[in-house]
Amino acid sequence: MLDFLNDLLWGKVLIGMLVVLGLTFTIGSRFVQFRYFGRMFKILSPSSFKSDQHGHLSSLQALLLSVAGRVGGGNIAGVAVAITLGGPGAIFWMWVVGLMGMATSYFECTLAQTFKTAESDGTYRGGPAHYIARGLGSRWNWLAGLYSILLLVTFGLGFTALQSYSVATSFEDAFGIPTYYTGIALALIVGLIIFGGVKRIARVSEVLVPVMAGGYLGVALIVLGLNIERIPDVFILIVKSAFGLEPAIGGGIGAAILMGVKRGLFSNEAGLGSAPNAAAIAYVPHPANQGIVQSFSVFIDTLVLCSCTAFIILLSGIYDPATIANQGGVALTQMALADHVGEWGRMFVSVALLLFGFSTILYNYYLGENSIHFFTKDNANVFNGFRVLIICLCCWGAIMDLGTVFAFADVTMGLLALANLFALALLFKTGLRIMKDYDQQLAQGHADPVFDPTSFSDLDLDTTAWELEPEHERLKKQRKASVKASASS
Repeated sequence: MLDFLNDLLWGKVLIGMLVVLGLTFTIGSRFVQFRYFGRMFKILSPSSFKSDQHGHLSSLQALLLSVAGRVGGGNIAGVAVAITLGGPGAIFWMWVVGLMGMATSYFECTLAQTFKTAESDGTYRGGPAHYIARGLGSRWNWLAGLYSILLLVTFGLGFTALQSYSVATSFEDAFGIPTYYTGIALALIVGLIIFGGVKRIARVSEVLVPVMAGGYLGVALIVLGLNIERIPDVFILIVKSAFGLEPAIGGGIGAAILMGVKRGLFSNEAGLGSAPNAAAIAYVPHPANQGIVQSFSVFIDTLVLCSCTAFIILLSGIYDPATIANQGGVALTQMALADHVGEWGRMFVSVALLLFGFSTILYNYYLGENSIHFFTKDNANVFNGFRVLIICLCCWGAIMDLGTVFAFADVTMGLLALANLFALALLFKTGLRIMKDYDQQLAQGHADPVFDPTSFSDLDLDTTAWELEPEHERLKKQRKASVKASASS
């Protein structure tokens, strides 16, 4: 039954929805992910490194928290599985999914910012459940509730166990450390962090993400430097395989597209609605700011880090289409890097997987907490019980055979994407309104557009979530005066 549902969701329904909606978002927004690619770096200026006067998380902190979730086992094991089952061509389709996913992520994260709510503890809450309930109206509350349950089951529970399993088995292979020792260590460290709440998770991610992503990118650049003359050949191999111009591997071009789309979405999560939960907690002057920043996180995940793993494998001497089918995902990446740099490469992959998996567990915990918060806001016992459950899952996941859990998580992830993409399609016009407001302010010469919720009084917005700092208040008044002067003239 799980195999049938997976084939239906991933082999037919979701591929069509992702392609159609990705193209719709891209064309309808006039290629927003490319128009504002340079602006991503301006938004992430030194001013984005600090929280606001009320202690809300900064745009950069929210970005790093979402990158902590996007960057995980999928970047190491998932890419290897995609190449094993779909051939090198799967990487091309991962790139396509990533580029379209940047537009999808822009809209879902912009909507999450727009419909976020302010909490009494100095944080924000938001995500698909909030923009479904507020943006679509009370008659869609059932969908918001269903989405929250699926998010809790998929990320909060299932993927937490899976990440623990991946880390523990990788460490056993590289260092001979029994899986239950790794599971216990993970549980202890995760417990110390998650009981400190989202702000502590964000502070840890702020340090951990640049170190782990930068280290992995650095090693990949060393591999590229050692094989620079072969890089054009690998590009040609990827493109030819994507269109069936190389000897078929697995299911040929069909397998390449299927694995590229499935592993691409699994890695960058664009369209799943997971990243908007992190995007909503940032303090930004305009919702589009965080939409632009979050589309950049998809670029980091798929176009940069997934490509690193792909080139490490395809440039290695152990890559052989006839024999790689016998290798597991992590093992293939370990063998490939060891072939380039020696045995320490195998250990490096295990350490990288540990950091990627650890950061993802923290992120998954936050998604689960956000799901529970949708149903109950102030019950400390419920949240503490969930934290204890996460600690137990870190131990249990490390020592269990999780084949069935993998298949079940794939199904629930597919349903999660289905619910979110349906909501995004219905809210596309609202997302365009927010984007046009941002575009118009830039066209009028406002270097830093500011969101005015009173201009969107027909939307069910929490205006207290848009109480701006003095500088942004001044810019908002300046903008109103400019609009009034234009109207008068």
